[in-house]
Amino acid sequence: MGVKAEKLRIEKLSKSYCKKGLPDFCVLDEVSFDIKEQEFLVLLGPGLCGKSVLLNIVSGLEKATSGKVLVDGKEIAGGSRKISMVFQKTGLLSWKTVMENVEIGPKYAGQPKEERRKTAQKYIDLVGLTGFEKAYPRQLSGGMKQRVGIARAYTADPEILILDEPFGALDAQTRYSMEDEILKLWSKEKKTVLFVTNNIEEALYLGDRIVLLTSRPAKVKEIYEISLPRPRDMMDERFMALREEISSSMDLAL
Repeated sequence: MGVKAEKLRIEKLSKSYCKKGLPDFCVLDEVSFDIKEQEFLVLLGPGLCGKSVLLNIVSGLEKATSGKVLVDGKEIAGGSRKISMVFQKTGLLSWKTVMENVEIGPKYAGQPKEERRKTAQKYIDLVGLTGFEKAYPRQLSGGMKQRVGIARAYTADPEILILDEPFGALDAQTRYSMEDEILKLWSKEKKTVLFVTNNIEEALYLGDRIVLLTSRPAKVKEIYEISLPRPRDMMDERFMALREEISSSMDLAL
């Protein structure tokens, strides 16, 4: 199998905030890395290091102070239709059903109702929510709400899916289950995934590669190639050895 093409490139991305009379507050300091086509890449770093700011820039929610974001070799500014994002807080519309939340993107894009419902149903089924199409967010567990958010992102048919610590607020058992679900969906849909976490075990369980960031201002400290076969066993000696290696290199959260 040949080397996969580069899908997304982060090139010397920096972000600083400033207020009148105060020194600049630097969050990102020339962060650079790339993501290959259909790769599951994990961005790992301590809390408050700037991971979410980086994602906001890639998705177009914020502007970089300097640097570039390129998709398929072309610089993008203000986001791209090729990118969808799943947040830790799902932002589901409380007055809409599961089906209505999942189909909202294609609806506002002008897609006919029958077509968008068919697409939405496909992803509702894939995330394991068949039978809950008419349920409202208040009737769902935390894990189920995240499934809705993931289905909604996939319904937009992105080429790149960004997930910002989507399982951070879930209990351990639900988190493990959701990690398996996102891997199943990734293997079926063949999307390029950028997944953000501050959990080393989660990063090792999911990622083809791990980009380790320093504490704020974030820089790329190390990039790890993870060659462990899937499904991965967290008790495997190789898994634990990698966990120890990354743990010893990872900065403490400030």
